[in-house]
Amino acid sequence: MSAHAHRDDIGSKLGMWLFIFTELLLFGGLFITYAVYRYMHPEAFHLASQELDVPIGTINTIILLISSATIAMSITAIQQHKKKLTLVLIAATILLAAVFLVNKYFEWGAKIEHGIFPGSAYLDQLGYGDVLFFGLYFFMTGLHAFHIVIGMVLLGFIFYYVKTDRLKPDNFQLLENGGLYWHLVDLIWIFLFPLFYLIA
Repeated sequence: MSAHAHRDDIGSKLGMWLFIFTELLLFGGLFITYAVYRYMHPEAFHLASQELDVPIGTINTIILLISSATIAMSITAIQQHKKKLTLVLIAATILLAAVFLVNKYFEWGAKIEHGIFPGSAYLDQLGYGDVLFFGLYFFMTGLHAFHIVIGMVLLGFIFYYVKTDRLKPDNFQLLENGGLYWHLVDLIWIFLFPLFYLIA
């Protein structure tokens, strides 16, 4: 029986790594697309990037780095039979994710309010390079935000399973997989932030 459970754990982790690999392929293709268009329109991409809010981007980067730490610590906590601490750390990760999304909402809202969004007449007037930059910006950061929402739902289920003792120190694979997924979300943003906000 224990061998069967062990095989399930290995299969679960392998499945998560395969999923992460496909996600990296997806975003890798988008990063290559970004690089090609930036090479073709360097001046437009440089000027467009100055429209982004670097302080908010920096704050969101710090938030995600802290959230990666809290989810990692939750895995250690459950192994040490610290259920309450595990729940606190998972809840903290979800809260940090929510703060990230709120910041992104206000950042997007400011851009939309100024007419900077795909399909807007103002953006069309700026030129093709600006259209490409902000098209990629909204699509890639929006896709990343969607992954954060999925992560929050996943961590919400994991929180419930830990609370109801469905996940215990001898059976915490789901939490570990949730941690892997969250680190993926963090890693993607680590690439998105400098590409859009910092590289001039």
